[in-house]
Amino acid sequence: MTRDSKNIVPVSMALLLHVVIFSSMIVAFDYARPTPFTPLAVQATLVPEMPEQAPPPPVVEPEPEPEPVIEEPEPEPEPEPEPDNSEELRKQAEEEKRRQDAFLEQQRLDELKKKEQADKKRKEREEAERKKREEEEKERQRVAAERKREEDIQRQREENERLRRELEAEQRQAELDAEERRFTARNSAEMAAYQFAIAQKVRRNWAVPASAGPETKCSVRVTQLPGGEVVGVDIISCNGDAAVLRSVEAAIRRSSPLPKPVDPDLFDRNLTLNLTLERED
Repeated sequence: MTRDSKNIVPVSMALLLHVVIFSSMIVAFDYARPTPFTPLAVQATLVPEMPEQAPPPPVVEPEPEPEPVIEEPEPEPEPEPEPDNSEELRKQAEEEKRRQDAFLEQQRLDELKKKEQADKKRKEREEAERKKREEEEKERQRVAAERKREEDIQRQREENERLRRELEAEQRQAELDAEERRFTARNSAEMAAYQFAIAQKVRRNWAVPASAGPETKCSVRVTQLPGGEVVGVDIISCNGDAAVLRSVEAAIRRSSPLPKPVDPDLFDRNLTLNLTLERED
């Protein structure tokens, strides 16, 4: 209805313009036609010639005015029927709807893409935070385990040190007790008998060389096992020559095993023997 009401004004203006142009053409055509010649009726009276009087001027009758031409208005042309553009409008509406749907679909896809990207970034951020927490937890556990290991090592060291001190204390105490017993035993008759038995056995196995003087004296440290086996001979001092030294060492080794003491507390792993070659009267 809006389209029809808007078309009436242009059509009316076009018709009015055609009427004006047509009227102008008719008027121009009437002015261009030749005016028909109408003979004038002249009435004359014959008079005698009067040379001294001029003839009167001819009377000219006015031409009759032309009858006005009444132009009949041309009938207004019937308005042309509006073209049927419903199909074109339908196609335009469909095309517009398609564009609108495509625009909305693109908007939806863009929003979906933005949401997916935001979700992806959020998941990546959460995954990074999770890995960071895991790394921090692993580092915390590693530090705790390392600290516990160091504490265990330190505790074991302290325990070992305590046991060592206790063992050393026990050993020192045992050595003190044994030394005290040996000290007591050395001053006893049993110790004197034990040392005399060892000296007698060594003297019996001592082949004194000819180079030994009548006042030969040798001090020897003997290392023995609990069974009396001699495992070491170290001459501390001796006033004899090399032959005497060799004879003393050979005599001690031939005396192995040495006599055992009656009291086990009298046993001394490291004995000091004093051998003296006295002059016979």
